[in-house]
Amino acid sequence: MHLKRLTALALATCCIASVTPVMADTVAAPQGLDQSATLLLTDLPVFAPANALAQSAIPDIASLTAPKASLTAPKSAAVADVASSDDDSLADDEDDDSVVAAASAKLAGHVDGHAREALLSFAMKLRDIRYHRGGRAPSTGFDCSGFVRYVFAHSIGLDLPTNSASQFLAGLKVKRNEMKTGDLVFFRTRGKAISHVGMYIANGQFIHSPSAGKTVRVDSLNEAYWSKHFAGAKRPEGIAKI
Repeated sequence: MHLKRLTALALATCCIASVTPVMADTVAAPQGLDQSATLLLTDLPVFAPANALAQSAIPDIASLTAPKASLTAPKSAAVADVASSDDDSLADDEDDDSVVAAASAKLAGHVDGHAREALLSFAMKLRDIRYHRGGRAPSTGFDCSGFVRYVFAHSIGLDLPTNSASQFLAGLKVKRNEMKTGDLVFFRTRGKAISHVGMYIANGQFIHSPSAGKTVRVDSLNEAYWSKHFAGAKRPEGIAKI
């Protein structure tokens, strides 16, 4: 009889403990029980759901800081990538700027040291193309200014003025004994105005498109006609430094 009462009392105590938060690790035995019942109750394990809930509800500090570190790390990496790509894009920009500057310099007149050879080689390939007044291309034929303009434009990418008079005004004056390949030689074949132009080769020779009925050819400044009408030599600004 006493054992049944003790068992029922123990079960009731456990049920009460499961509903009511327990702050102690042991249970005090009710008064009026004999010593054996008291020992049984005090030795029973206590179920404390409040303590378990509290422990599960409080996150560990490491678990709070770890996600922050994992979030900041990709951000730093992204910043580094952007900085790197920015550096790369800057390098690309600098490369692009240098290409544009080189092209601009070439068109402005600072071509490389091989420009004179390129001019001569290209001009010699156009020999025997017929003269045509106002001609600007091999397919139509050349007049004198059209010929030298075509040579400069297609060999070194330098644009010259459109006629011999304006080409004379645009060039830098060169003494006859200081002429170089690619310099322009001018003539007054009709009165005092500049009316003809050719490109100097070397050793007193020049290449030009002479007149109607003739073709692009090489002549000498020492010939009587050309010597008599020679007006001077000019160096296009595009090749002034070479």
